[in-house]
Amino acid sequence: QVQLVESGGGSVQAGGSLRLSCAASGYTSSGYCMGWFRQAPGKEREGVAAIDALGWSRYADSVKGRFTISKDSPKSTLSLQMNSLKAEDTAMYYCAARVSTVCTGSWSSPGYFGYWGQGTQVTVSS
Repeated sequence: QVQLVESGGGSVQAGGSLRLSCAASGYTSSGYCMGWFRQAPGKEREGVAAIDALGWSRYADSVKGRFTISKDSPKSTLSLQMNSLKAEDTAMYYCAARVSTVCTGSWSSPGYFGYWGQGTQVTVSS
C-alpha cells in the first residue's frame, strides 16, 4: 500500500516562493506516475503537474514557467517548487500516485490517480 505525506505548505505574499514535498512509502518495484493537485474552496480538484518514471514532466497552463516538479527516486520524495506565487494559487495541495511508467494525457484528471496524500495548505496573500 502506497502512502503519501505532504509537507511544506504555508502562507506567503504574492510574488514569493514555496517548496512542497511529498514523502512516499510502500512502493513496489513498478514505475509510478506522480502528480500534484490542488483544490480551492468551492472549486474542483485540478491537476497542477505530473512526472513519470522516466522523469518527463507535464504542467497545467496556469503554472507553466512558475512551478517545477521533481523527484528524488532514491529518497522516494516528490517536490514542487512554486515561484512567483499568485493569490489564485491559494489552495490545498495534494500529492498523488499511479502505478504507471508514464503519465498519459489523462494525468490532470483526479480519477487517473489511485493513491493520495492528505494535503498541505498554501495561502498566498496579495
